[in-house]
Amino acid sequence: MSDRDTLFSAPIAKLGDWTFDERVAEVFPDMIQRSVPGYSNIISMIGMLAERFVTPASQVYDLGCSLGAATLSVRRNIHHDGCRIIAVDNSPAMVERCRRHITAFRGHTPVEVLEDDIRHIAIENASMVVLNFTIQFLDPDDRQQLLNKIYRGLNPGGALVLSEKFSFEDATVGELLFNMHHDFKRANGYSELEISQKRSMLENVMLTDSVETHKARLRQAGFSHSELWFQCFNFGSLIALKEGA
Repeated sequence: MSDRDTLFSAPIAKLGDWTFDERVAEVFPDMIQRSVPGYSNIISMIGMLAERFVTPASQVYDLGCSLGAATLSVRRNIHHDGCRIIAVDNSPAMVERCRRHITAFRGHTPVEVLEDDIRHIAIENASMVVLNFTIQFLDPDDRQQLLNKIYRGLNPGGALVLSEKFSFEDATVGELLFNMHHDFKRANGYSELEISQKRSMLENVMLTDSVETHKARLRQAGFSHSELWFQCFNFGSLIALKEGA
């Protein structure tokens, strides 16, 4: 059981930028369940997608793996031989916990957990790549390059899952969904102070895009098929498919 997230329950004199440090890693499962609507659905459905898209003797990449929830969901649903999952995160605290987490569950498919910057990872022989709430923390100038690299490294018929917090081109809808997300966090026990302090820390670090921007980038990378397959308020997930051989 993870600890309950009370990181922002008392006033913080100087709010720095958000980092995925030891304190965040410790409460991360509680934080994400209470902050990201639909998160557990996305994780379980990533497993369903893995069952459909992972092919024998191929690799799966979980880029920005945090504690390995998507990795474990994928591994439970791989029924082929010769597969390997490569999980990558640049937070030492997350990687250390992820390794422990992965080891705690038996699985037929080997998992390699790397502490590295996902921009430096080679993508090869991939049948599936997962970017679960990751691109929003990258410098916007690096996002297209990463998607281009993923497209090149995917095998024909392979799939990319891209989950993100979205901004909206329609300001009225954007405000509604922002407020609904606020209500969701309140309903999950977060105070106004916790909500506003966390938002202040994230605002320089998490830069969100619209669904249209994501789709345009995916098209530019070479994906001829991409669509939103899950959305709850301002959070959701796209799937992008590489043409078969």
